[in-house]
Amino acid sequence: MLLRSFALLSVALAWSTTALAETIKIGVTPGPHAQILEAVKPIAAKKGLDIQLVEFSDYVIPNEALNAGEIQANSFQNQPYLDNQKADRGYKIESVGLTVNFPIGVYSRKHKSWAEVPSGGTISIPNDPTNGGRVLLLLQDKGVIKLKDGVGYKPKLTDITDNPKKLKFVEIDAAQAPRALDDVDAAAINTNYATQAGLDPVKDSILREDPKGPYVNLIAVRTADKDKPWVKTLLESYYSPEVKEFVLTKFKGAVLPSW
Repeated sequence: MLLRSFALLSVALAWSTTALAETIKIGVTPGPHAQILEAVKPIAAKKGLDIQLVEFSDYVIPNEALNAGEIQANSFQNQPYLDNQKADRGYKIESVGLTVNFPIGVYSRKHKSWAEVPSGGTISIPNDPTNGGRVLLLLQDKGVIKLKDGVGYKPKLTDITDNPKKLKFVEIDAAQAPRALDDVDAAAINTNYATQAGLDPVKDSILREDPKGPYVNLIAVRTADKDKPWVKTLLESYYSPEVKEFVLTKFKGAVLPSW
């Protein structure tokens, strides 16, 4: 009888915990962002927060969905990208915490090193202002091109002032970059799409961004929600030692914790 009462009490407590758990939907892109949030989920669950992940295949819809209230948070972008989206679309969303850094890389199936890329070679870069500009800054940092002074974090192809190898640049959707590898001499690919395509950002990139600057990724929520208790619980769960260890072990330097 005592065992039966204990069992009933356990079931009641489990039901009570489930009933009291707050559920939020977080938008992510496939790959590391989704994998990291999967590691966050059990930690958040212990704190009474039930996380449901919604995967998006591009960089536009996650902010549309967040602004519309279809999800409560997203984790996929950096501050310059968010700022650009807000300026262009008037979204009332903002960062509540930094997450990880994905140094962007340049990859090639035709050449084993950047030195092998021929004059007049074709390079694909993302077609959105933030990531495209990020690649141009990377190429300038590596001495490949020169840009106008004062271009900030979103230079355009028209801002190139010196292109010694007369490289041809093709702008494509960031998610399609891995598919372009067979058609170009080299492609700049965001880390989440690179790993999703089976590329190793540390071993396979022929140029790689230094892990510095404003390109740390973040968690965004609607401005109206930024002070809600679940936001604090989400960040505490994300910033746990277990999640940091997961990032370091799983991605082996391709993704870097920023807390």
